Amino acid sequence: MRISRTRAREGVAPAPVFVLVEPQMGENIGATARAMLNFGISGLRLVKPRDGWPNPKAAAMASGASLVIDQTEIFETLDAALGDCQYVLATTARMRELATPVLEPSAAAVELKKRIDEGQRCAVVFGGERNGLTSDDVARADAVLSIPVNPAFASINLAQAALVAAYEWGQAGAMVLPYHPSAEEAPATKETLSRFFARLESALDDVGYFYPAEKKSGMVRNLRAAFARGGFTESETRTLHGVIKALAQSAKPRE
Repeated sequence: MRISRTRAREGVAPAPVFVLVEPQMGENIGATARAMLNFGISGLRLVKPRDGWPNPKAAAMASGASLVIDQTEIFETLDAALGDCQYVLATTARMRELATPVLEPSAAAVELKKRIDEGQRCAVVFGGERNGLTSDDVARADAVLSIPVNPAFASINLAQAALVAAYEWGQAGAMVLPYHPSAEEAPATKETLSRFFARLESALDDVGYFYPAEKKSGMVRNLRAAFARGGFTESETRTLHGVIKALAQSAKPRE
């Protein structure tokens, strides 16, 4: 049964955005869009889709979810796609070396609902069909959304993972009472955190912190993950910028 665009829009309320990183098949993008709209989610972002955009196969597979397909946003990097987000979940079936909190789908949905009711912008990130998310991708998230599956066959299709996450979002309902924090209390956006981290990395480079050089990428990844878990507010991030500035100035030779 085809649902009218007007009726579909009436069923959409504030919800997380779904971010697909380097998706390969248009059919999976379309199936994801359909699963999203089934449970009231309309914001879809794609990072470097293999076959470009728009994609006729995605539109066909969406089967009426044109509200999602037509407003899909395209980004060149994951950082750009998450720039305005304050809370991010990374979906992955593999445990990694990062000490990132792990949530099952129902708990993840409740956390998303709580934060969105507070006025935060949230995202759920999904990896591509072939390799999923990299450790660097996961390091940008505040927590991991892990779907319990048969350990002997842990492979799950991109659209299936999106359906599970969307279903649990729909089930979260109105379990959390809304709370609206002040601008100073609001969590920092990922763009704000990225700017801070770039400054921190530069300052640490200046003092030779990343030694030996071949271990720098892992050290950077662990630092980024640690700050992502911190839940810093906009005002706290400004304070951290001040700390870096003060330390950099104190390290300069006195005349």
